[in-house]
Amino acid sequence: MSGVYDGIDGFADATGSVSSLMGLDFGTKTIGVAISDRLQTVATPRETIKRRKFGLDADVIERLIVDNQISGIVLGLPMNMDGSEGPRAQSTRAFARNLSARISVPIFFWDERLSTVAAERALLEADMSRKKRALVIDNVAASYILQGVLDRLSHIRRG
Repeated sequence: MSGVYDGIDGFADATGSVSSLMGLDFGTKTIGVAISDRLQTVATPRETIKRRKFGLDADVIERLIVDNQISGIVLGLPMNMDGSEGPRAQSTRAFARNLSARISVPIFFWDERLSTVAAERALLEADMSRKKRALVIDNVAASYILQGVLDRLSHIRRG
């Protein structure tokens, strides 16, 4: 069941519990990608898509969906610290609407406040050089976004 979900319960029902999910950190220049295992326990950073035109970006995402048998996408929603939505959140919602028209898996928004900060901190703790951090920060942030949803889904399903 495709579509765009703001609520995790509908997304959980639409994706099932034994399939991989994809996390996306949508930015102005790149899209970080992370993918979970089929049991939805661990998010792994995968790649960073250099943004070009929407159609080309969507082609890459569609290929990843098919190649990895993805049942749903978790898209980080960049909220302001006060909980409001600014221009970046509106741009992310527009991307989700356009992508939803092209793919057959549901998309779920997850508040991504501080995910990039957490990813940066983890990479600094790993003593990664600035140049290497710049190459992986987006897909590591995507894995933080996806892991948050995986943890929440696990809690919901244990009930």
